Amino acid sequence: MVLDNLGSSLRGTLDDLRGKSRLSEEDIEDIVKEIQRSLLQADVDVSLVQELSNNIETRALDEEPPAGTTPRDWVLRIVYEELVEMVGESTDLPLEEQTIMLAGLYGSGKTTTAAKMAWWFSTKGLRPAIIQTDTDRPGAYDQSKEMADRAEVDFYGDPDEDDPVTIAREGLEATKDADVRIVDTAGRDGLNQELIDQIERIEQAVNPDRNLLVLDAAMGQSAKSQAADFEASIGIDGVVITKLDGTAKGGGALAAVNETDSTIAFLGSGETVKDIERFEPSGFISRLLGMGDLKQLTERVERAMEETGEEEEDWDPEDMMEGAFTLKDMRKQMQTMNNMGPLDQVMDMIPGLGGGLMDQLPDDAMDVTQERMQDFDVIMDSMTEAEMENPRVVGQSRTERIARGSGKPEERVRELLDQHRQMEQMLKQFQGMGDGDMERMMKQMQQGGGGGGGGMGGMGGPGGPFGD
Repeated sequence: MVLDNLGSSLRGTLDDLRGKSRLSEEDIEDIVKEIQRSLLQADVDVSLVQELSNNIETRALDEEPPAGTTPRDWVLRIVYEELVEMVGESTDLPLEEQTIMLAGLYGSGKTTTAAKMAWWFSTKGLRPAIIQTDTDRPGAYDQSKEMADRAEVDFYGDPDEDDPVTIAREGLEATKDADVRIVDTAGRDGLNQELIDQIERIEQAVNPDRNLLVLDAAMGQSAKSQAADFEASIGIDGVVITKLDGTAKGGGALAAVNETDSTIAFLGSGETVKDIERFEPSGFISRLLGMGDLKQLTERVERAMEETGEEEEDWDPEDMMEGAFTLKDMRKQMQTMNNMGPLDQVMDMIPGLGGGLMDQLPDDAMDVTQERMQDFDVIMDSMTEAEMENPRVVGQSRTERIARGSGKPEERVRELLDQHRQMEQMLKQFQGMGDGDMERMMKQMQQGGGGGGGGMGGMGGPGGPFGD
């Protein structure tokens, strides 16, 4: 993710406090300097960095930590609260009938964002529609139509009409049965008078309930002036920050929202329509500091389970808690993981597994893991029904046959069998747990004691996808 370097640096600074029973003024000064350096490298505005670091230093020196709280945990809490304050609240976005207009410059990701937002609203039980009014950019209609098809939402556009206002008016009529209309507009290399006039005319025609500004995470500190210009011309009710999976620093885009008294509505990453999440400040900063985000994780798990269940209605994940754990069950778990999104994002949401653990893994660890999971899927295609139901029958001769049939090395077949055994053992532990045991385990995970990769059923073990 774009702010990984910031999160890694902040976590490293706080980890230096482990084992200390008291903090001196010198300790706090060192911490604040490191936080300043981390934020400046993430392209956060200098004045904002100074304000933030001053608040952290003052609170760390003047406030008394609660009894039993370690210095590290106390400073972590202060940093967390101040960063949440910096990024602000989430944009108010009720799940009701409304019209939303998107604005932004060329390349900011408006068209992709329109489809992602439409998909998100559809997961909340609403019927969304996209109205494409960009008549300037070649291919805008085709791209928007294709993205709407992927999101499985209604779409209106007219490639033969040159007036975006006419398209907007006709689009409102054509999509009158939709609950949420998302109006995509044209962009420019810079906010000039022509673009302002066009957006204002579209705004008058559609009378949107909300104007959202789409900002590229790579904008850096120039995002502040861009946000201020759009605010002055049409007024913005919220911001969508896109391309958070790139190599840009991203702090400037986040800080820009603070400077314009606006709020963040969504965060976008990746190219698929599902690569979007509703901005929740507490969860976002929690992930940044390696504390996980159980709310976002729960939403993704529930959505992924629904999608996996739709693919094969006969499969019920609760059956695994009662009977034998087969390779069919393992395959469904893998499909559920894939439906949750990129593995590194999912890991960041798990308390005790994201953050610090991710810092220790090689840069390509997630790619390697994804590749192994894909290999496992291919290998299972070459197995018989009996082998999928009872993998213990797979000996050397069967391993050789499966390897030949799948085109994968025998070692990868053995890795699959080892991974299944580890997950089966973990599941047996769960089967014997009462509610109190489960609560204690979740509490341990939230405190960072989840046991590293082992908390994912051996994902970090010698036979697991993270293993060597």
